[in-house]
Amino acid sequence: WRPDSFYNKILKNRECGFHSLCLLDIKVKEQSEENLIRGRKIYEPPRFMTTAQAAQQLLEIVKNKEQEETEHCLKSDSVVVCVARVGADSQKIVTCTLEQATKEDLGGPLHSLVIPGELHYLETDAINMWKSS
Repeated sequence: WRPDSFYNKILKNRECGFHSLCLLDIKVKEQSEENLIRGRKIYEPPRFMTTAQAAQQLLEIVKNKEQEETEHCLKSDSVVVCVARVGADSQKIVTCTLEQATKEDLGGPLHSLVIPGELHYLETDAINMWKSS
């Protein structure tokens, strides 16, 4: 079982023409089940979700909900914007399809995923500037 309630929020945003900014999972200071049961204060190393992982999860949800397809639902060829380390010298921004995003390697954390809604022509120009080759 994997959570998918966030998908409905993305669809609602798309229906309204809004963009969705997905701030991806950060797991820090978490204990393994074994350490939790034994009461040991030993924590797992930090883990950070990548845009590729997020895109893969979204793609699985899209495939599971194909029979519920609506005008605003995501598809494997929907455009997404993958971003990493925004504002840092090493920032990376890539525009691609949801399917292509599953293969994008943006390097180290932190990653976010933007699912565009209705685009102003200036936003379209900006998105095209970062298109994946």
